[in-house]
Amino acid sequence: MKLSVIIPAYNEERTVVEVINAVKAVVLPLGWEREILVINDGSTDGTAGALGRFDGDRFVKVFQQTNQGKTAAIRRGIKEATGGLVLIQDADLEYDPAQYPRLLAPILSGQADAVYGSRFKGVIEGMAPMNRFANVVSNVTFNLLFGTRLTDINTCFKLFRAQDIKAIALESDHFSFETEVTAKLVRRGVRIVEVPVKYQARSIVQGKKINWPKALGMYGAIIKYRF
Repeated sequence: MKLSVIIPAYNEERTVVEVINAVKAVVLPLGWEREILVINDGSTDGTAGALGRFDGDRFVKVFQQTNQGKTAAIRRGIKEATGGLVLIQDADLEYDPAQYPRLLAPILSGQADAVYGSRFKGVIEGMAPMNRFANVVSNVTFNLLFGTRLTDINTCFKLFRAQDIKAIALESDHFSFETEVTAKLVRRGVRIVEVPVKYQARSIVQGKKINWPKALGMYGAIIKYRF
């Protein structure tokens, strides 16, 4: 089995190298392979230079593209992925790759087709009250419209079977990936299981990209992909 880890990156020169090294250090089941697909989404800082140190690394493939948004970067990663399982990992340090075994367990046991790392079932540190409120509203709305019981549709820690994620036509470009992909997985009958994870939020000063216009776009996608 091969695990493909997709890392969309935009202006993450301070953290992207540490994240990649952490992904490389994860202990996978015996005999497994890994590939790390980093999509540099038109960064204007030193991200491209930082990624240059992985030239020739057999585990890391770096793809450059003009700035198109997070979903567009993930879409490119999905296209390039060759593994049987596909995992999304942000290029910041909010989600620790050391938690991968927790995500893999429900798929390996046959209990799930997709696994979400739920912050609200786990430990949250540093999340602003308004961000927590927005997440709760999104979860409640989604569950009411889709008849689900998910606690964290907006988690960036998502693991898919390649056959499922490659079969979905993703349309959005920016931060609506989380809601779009969840809606389309549910409508296809894909079994989503949540596991608790630890989440260390960062501030806008530290480089967090989400803001209210983007958050409203994510929320609007719930309505769009339901009807």
